[in-house]
Amino acid sequence: MAALLLVAGAYALGALRARADLLEQGRRQLELMAPDLQSAMDKYETLPFVLGFQPDLAEAIAHPADAAVIARLNRTLQTIQRQSQVGAIYLMDRSGLTLGSSNWDQPTSFVGKNFSYRPYFSEAQRGRPGLFYGIGTATAEAGYFIAQPVYRDSTDGGPVAGVVAVKISLAEFEQTWRSSEHTIALADRHGVVFLSNQPDWRYRSLRPLDATAQQELAQTQQYTGRQVASLPQPLPEYAVRPVGKLGWQLMLFPSQVRVQRAALLWAAGTALLLACGGALWWALHQRRRRLEEQRESRAALRQAALELEQRIAERTAQLQTTNSDLESKYVKLQQTEHMLRTTQNQLVQAGKLAMLGQMAAGITHELNQPLAAIRAFADNARVFLERGRPEQADANLGHISDASARMGAIISQLKGFARKDEAITQVNLARSVQASALLVDNDFKRQGVTLETGDLTGSEITVAGDAVRIEQVLINLLRNALDAVAGMEETHPRTVTVTLEKAERWAEVRISDTGPGIPEQVAAHLFEPFYTTKPSGQGLGLGLAISSSIVQAMNGQLTAHNLPGPAGGAQFVLRLPLQATEP
Repeated sequence: MAALLLVAGAYALGALRARADLLEQGRRQLELMAPDLQSAMDKYETLPFVLGFQPDLAEAIAHPADAAVIARLNRTLQTIQRQSQVGAIYLMDRSGLTLGSSNWDQPTSFVGKNFSYRPYFSEAQRGRPGLFYGIGTATAEAGYFIAQPVYRDSTDGGPVAGVVAVKISLAEFEQTWRSSEHTIALADRHGVVFLSNQPDWRYRSLRPLDATAQQELAQTQQYTGRQVASLPQPLPEYAVRPVGKLGWQLMLFPSQVRVQRAALLWAAGTALLLACGGALWWALHQRRRRLEEQRESRAALRQAALELEQRIAERTAQLQTTNSDLESKYVKLQQTEHMLRTTQNQLVQAGKLAMLGQMAAGITHELNQPLAAIRAFADNARVFLERGRPEQADANLGHISDASARMGAIISQLKGFARKDEAITQVNLARSVQASALLVDNDFKRQGVTLETGDLTGSEITVAGDAVRIEQVLINLLRNALDAVAGMEETHPRTVTVTLEKAERWAEVRISDTGPGIPEQVAAHLFEPFYTTKPSGQGLGLGLAISSSIVQAMNGQLTAHNLPGPAGGAQFVLRLPLQATEP
């Protein structure tokens, strides 16, 4: 509250000081402006006196009806007006009627107008200079009028025969004053402002006019067509200086904007000083607080250091005990991990052997066919040799060689599949797919299921992994697909499709079947160990779990989902990372 009072006091004091300074500046400025205004009026004061001695004026007064004399007078007055650069020059007779004028050829010509009601005419009639400021009744333009009497005999005087008047415009002073930010006004002896750089001040009085002043203005028609009203009261303090011979007042009203600006600067300065003082006090107060806090902090730190040392000693002892426990647990964990890896490898190998057992019957049938063919071709070859037909015997020997090669391929695949090999090498995925399809081809034919692998010849999709384990996974997936399709009705399409493609940095093998699909309740447990949907005795539920483990060990992914569309069925997707050299 005290700070607000101080700021308010500073504002008031600043406004007072600014107003006093501006008034003093205004007085000095008026001392420079008033002489210029007075000089402009005095400059032409002798002009009508000199014109009174012009012969053309006396001749016009003597012969007012002579058109040639009046025409010569008009031209003379027009020439003098243009050279002297005054507003107008005109000659009136004793009755106030204008005989000739410098603006005789203008629409606002004074010729024929009677100005006997003007004060300057009355003064000149009495033989004295007539001075007057007002709005012209003919032109509606304001001006300063100077009048002098014209005598019939210009050499020795005599009675006044007429009046010559000069009209001067003071509008240029208004133009000059408009560059000032202060309000400047020129008022007559009644207080009526007739010149100002504020247009809304013009023809308004400094105070309400009394009846005498209003009557005089009406008689002289000084401000013809203007309703003179007073300015809003009270007026602000102003500087004033008298000017001219008619009781005029030149006034300067200091700009209230500057006064307010100065007052605001005082208030802002005071507020700034108060703010600086407050900030200094607050800084000192905060410094004392900081010193106290530092002392308290040092004491707290010493206490905390003591407590920390005690806790460190306690935690060190606990950590030593925990470390000993962790070391023993780590040894046990390593042993357990080794056991788990051994068990996993054994399970994988057991899965392979179990799968070999499942394929045994089909492979036996597959081997019996070429063996029977070899026996038949051998018997026929012997007969052909006995009969002297070596060409047919040679053809039979070729068939025997082909059958032997087929048996060798089947046996080599079985030997490689049963071998326990964990080396990570470059694997041609297309060849693995072909080898796996070859091993289960007989089972598919026996069950009447179509196995579609497409044309994999020349495919060079290479992945990083173990060829035997990849084939183990593929055989397991193909046999699962075969089991899913084999149980379908003969009218239903029974097909297993294998496709191979690349996707970004992966190689994908998609095994799709037209079986019943994966039940929703089974999908969540599909890759869990010992979970199976087959009847008891037909599976342990380890095939997909082992396959998923094998694929993850090779940084791959094994997923399954149902296919859309009316055919339905399931699709297993095996994703393996491409070899780094693979484009």
